[in-house]
Amino acid sequence: MGERLETYGHDGLTFDVRDSGPEGGAVVIALHGFPQTSASWGPVTQHLTAAGVRVLAPDQRGYSRGARPYAVSAYALRSLVGDVLALADAAGAERFDLLGHDWGGAVAWAVAAAHPDRVRTLTVASTPHPRALVAAMLHGQALRSWYIGAFQLPVLPELLLGSPRVAGPLLARMRTPDPAAVLALLADRSTARALLNWYRAAWRPLLGRTATPFPRVRVPTTYVWGALDPALGRWAAEHTGLCVEADYRFVVLEDAGHWIPDERPAELARLVLERLGGSAPDPGDLP
Repeated sequence: MGERLETYGHDGLTFDVRDSGPEGGAVVIALHGFPQTSASWGPVTQHLTAAGVRVLAPDQRGYSRGARPYAVSAYALRSLVGDVLALADAAGAERFDLLGHDWGGAVAWAVAAAHPDRVRTLTVASTPHPRALVAAMLHGQALRSWYIGAFQLPVLPELLLGSPRVAGPLLARMRTPDPAAVLALLADRSTARALLNWYRAAWRPLLGRTATPFPRVRVPTTYVWGALDPALGRWAAEHTGLCVEADYRFVVLEDAGHWIPDERPAELARLVLERLGGSAPDPGDLP
């Protein structure tokens, strides 16, 4: 393994990363979603590192101060996947385990699908396989995902999200953890634009009719979904298993919503460790 990381580089950009746990432990790369940062993995990381796992949690493209390119094209999925592989390389991890939530889950699906030789196991919270998500649009998901269309507008979404009067009630309705931190993140217009560019870059292939079917995943996978998730519905969750051609476990948390790493960190960590073949410590034993 390489030295303890604070930053790493890719595509001429500099990414911030939280590197926790024993350097000799199995490497889990934890990918956050919108509109959070690597800090959202803090509670889960406590459990994983207590069990001897090394957790690498980057601030992804657009979230790291040194990695906020202007162009929408810079946020294409292939670039986001490359960012993850560059982190693994910087850590000296030829193979690694992946953990993702929300947009980080989408990237994790993509990395596992494209690079099964690098990924030992995959655990995704909330986000269904992209192929299942697209198919679910005809089964009620389109209504849940209305905001994605709104985010395609130029300039206006950044202005609205940068206004506490608009973003505050929206975050409250979404039950977003740590809304003060999210408001601070969105207050900077260049940051808000970068975060929205994830949605814009994902939409472009569909608008240009150049989208290709998202590959199935061929690594051992655990998918965790909260039954109270207002953004990602049951149809896509239940059909995600059809997109995995390996050992697969689907876990439904009946009383959880979208923010599983924040709401159920001990349980999510336990599921990750079970997928890795380990076992979680008693939460009471954590520092």
